[in-house]
Amino acid sequence: MIENGDDLINEQDEPKETITRVTGMYKDWFLDYASYVILERAVPAIEDGFKPVQRRIMHSMKDLDDGRYNKVANIVGHTMQYHPHGDASIADAMVQIGQKDLLIDTQGNWGNILTGDGAAASRYIEARLSKFALDVVYNPKITEWQASYDGRRKEPVNLPVMFPLLLAQGGEGIAVGLSTKILPHNFIELIDASVKHLKGKRFTIVPDFPTGGIADFTNYNDGNRGGRVRVRAKISQLDKNTLVITEIPFGTNTSSLIDSILKANDKGKIKIKKIEDNTAENVEILVHLPSGISPDKTIDALYAFTNCEVSISPLGCVIEDNKPLFIGVSEMLRRSTDNTVELLRSDLEIKLGELEEQWHFASLERIFIENRIYRDIEEEETWEGVIAAIDKGLQPHIKHLKRAITEEDIVRLTEIRIKRISKFDIDKAQQKIDALEEQIAEVKHHLAHIIDYAIAYFTRLKKDYGEGRERKTEIRVFDDVDATKVVIRNTKLYVNREEGFVGTSLKRDEYVCDCSDIDDIIVFTKEGKMMVTKVDSKTFVGKDVIHVTVFKKKDKRTIYNMVYRDGKSGPSYIKRFAVTGVTRDREYDLTNGNKQSTVLYFSANPNGEAEVVTVLLRQVGSIKKLKWDIDFSDILIKGRTSKGNLVTKYSVKRIELKEKGVSTLKPRKIWFDDTVQRLNVDGRGELIGEFRGEDRILIITQSGTVKTIIPEITAHFEDDMIVLEKWIPKKPISVIYYDGEKERYYVKRFLIENENKEEIFITENEKSQLEIVSTDWRPMVEVVYAKQRGKDQKDNQEVNLEDFIAVKGIKALGNQLTTEKIKQINMLDSLPYEAPEEVHADDIEVVDEETFSNDENRMEQKSSSTQSNNEGDSDSQPGGEGQITLF
Repeated sequence: MIENGDDLINEQDEPKETITRVTGMYKDWFLDYASYVILERAVPAIEDGFKPVQRRIMHSMKDLDDGRYNKVANIVGHTMQYHPHGDASIADAMVQIGQKDLLIDTQGNWGNILTGDGAAASRYIEARLSKFALDVVYNPKITEWQASYDGRRKEPVNLPVMFPLLLAQGGEGIAVGLSTKILPHNFIELIDASVKHLKGKRFTIVPDFPTGGIADFTNYNDGNRGGRVRVRAKISQLDKNTLVITEIPFGTNTSSLIDSILKANDKGKIKIKKIEDNTAENVEILVHLPSGISPDKTIDALYAFTNCEVSISPLGCVIEDNKPLFIGVSEMLRRSTDNTVELLRSDLEIKLGELEEQWHFASLERIFIENRIYRDIEEEETWEGVIAAIDKGLQPHIKHLKRAITEEDIVRLTEIRIKRISKFDIDKAQQKIDALEEQIAEVKHHLAHIIDYAIAYFTRLKKDYGEGRERKTEIRVFDDVDATKVVIRNTKLYVNREEGFVGTSLKRDEYVCDCSDIDDIIVFTKEGKMMVTKVDSKTFVGKDVIHVTVFKKKDKRTIYNMVYRDGKSGPSYIKRFAVTGVTRDREYDLTNGNKQSTVLYFSANPNGEAEVVTVLLRQVGSIKKLKWDIDFSDILIKGRTSKGNLVTKYSVKRIELKEKGVSTLKPRKIWFDDTVQRLNVDGRGELIGEFRGEDRILIITQSGTVKTIIPEITAHFEDDMIVLEKWIPKKPISVIYYDGEKERYYVKRFLIENENKEEIFITENEKSQLEIVSTDWRPMVEVVYAKQRGKDQKDNQEVNLEDFIAVKGIKALGNQLTTEKIKQINMLDSLPYEAPEEVHADDIEVVDEETFSNDENRMEQKSSSTQSNNEGDSDSQPGGEGQITLF
């Protein structure tokens, strides 16, 4: 029997066995261990922004500093006097500080944060403190000291860092029960924010990463827990088959980035030909694409499926008063700035005390020598007598001093050498005292205006050390990439219509379309059932499949036209509907819900097309009209749950397609959001125009290229784009450009000859440049001539470009604008012109299901009207393209 950890004794008096409870040990020791890891290893202090190992490295480097480089191995060895955790941890921490290029001036191979290459061994690389570190990190007079771990030396409790160093460098660490991840911020922006705080103004700071890239800080949450930063690589199109990555996300390197791209390619998410890594001083990764692969779509796919986009979760945790503290970066900056002010105040107070002591002794020295008090001690035989004689001699002359004379002051006077007394110059002594008084007044002024002094201090730091530290990471707001829209269709979808199976493994059955393994598919059956399910190798969806394809979520432009019979022998109804979102793997009934309902006609129309169909009835009883036409454009688009409009109460023999329809949807309005450099249909940014299926967008760049593109939401745009508008094919483009070879200005007007090709419309000399481009019908410009020596100033000239030159080919050189020297060319208001109207099919607006109620009698009336008008019609032949199903 065991009780309370006492000895165990059995009945046979066997040897005693001791059992010790470990509860207290675990409780106390583990808490001690956790506290040590949090305070002494993983989390930086808010006062100076250093972890203990970093602080000890910086202290050791100051110990060794003589202006020359030291071997890192020597610095590591010296730091071991203060840091009890071995050389490896010290060397790694020192390399991390050095790679941030702020506190340590490095020499040798310190690794590469872009490629992930490690630094050389510590015996091969060298370091010394940077000028910035010497300026802002050290001040022994205001440093609080403590004994090192073995008691042999003194080390700083915190270094007197007078700069928001923690935010500039960032910090990351995993402790016991908590972690920290403070992202690096821009040097200049931190100084500007500190100045704003000192002036009582509001400020906002966001990270700036040494690897550059593009970042969305919308959800940064001031660096607190729960925030998120999205960072993307900077990807541009080198040519139609090559992408180039020039900047990478923070936390990645070129090796890990390339690995993620290769994995996505192996999984079929993207399709690439090969990758070249030409990274040296700057990142350059070339991604070669196979022919026929869209560069724009591949860029989005790289963001969706690779490390070209990463999400970083910041967590602001620091040590304050030996306890962890969770705060945001704005509060960190405020505390750091306020701490800097107090450090500056302490430094000034110490300096003031030193100056006043210098003034005090200089004044005593002048009194002592000028009044020849040193002669009073010649007859004194004891040290006490000497002190007393000097004290007595000084008394008549010390009323203006700021403090009483001490014995220490008198002792210092006795130490003045005879040579100095003999060469004493009263004027120079007074000048020294006057200079000290000016310095004292200046320091007192700074103390009285400490905020202004701190602002001047930060301004000096920005001036001295801010060059070359401009922001590297571009700030943008990202649109979410829809993975289903950019994934490569890496597999094929098949269907067994009769048995009701769909999947990628049914290769002996009917091929449907290419798809990807992350797609959803939508299926309609003859019974009027609909289901959306995930792509799989083989899935049962219901027998007698009439339509199956890849499902596009939130697709309002794909309209389904359907005629169905309600029940075994009930009436027939017609309906039009869209499917924008459903629950996956749930079966939906598109009919009225009665048993043995069946679909008589079905079509899927990607742009809302509305065909004309012919209804043929069975010869039953005395029905007079057995055939008539129905135009789907007369049917309102409602929800998939609507019953539909009545077609006929009689038995339908079949329904045939008579005439392929045109879109009944309104043209789609497209906007351009300059913030994210993307097209959208949500009303963000500037309206470009209303687009139908055949319409395109015109793009002109400052480098002199022109192209037209289909207005896809995923399209990317170059930084030097200067024209983005709806393309009108018959509208000429007017251009004035400078020819670098002939050194003359030329005018040309042209139409785009090949809508699928990007072309350059200025000469290809490296000095050629585009001056003015206009897409107005009748543009006007003003030519301002340069002043020429010896000639009268020529008046400005207005030029009508339409009259100046006729429309020619895009490759034409054009007509020379003038032989005179031109100062500048200005665009004027264009002349009035009525553009020819574009002719399109009538627009019929889509009506949501909530707007109209079912009208079951409307189609019956339309039916009888149509019968009376089509007595002599002949039978129509089925036609159209593969989205239509007849029964």
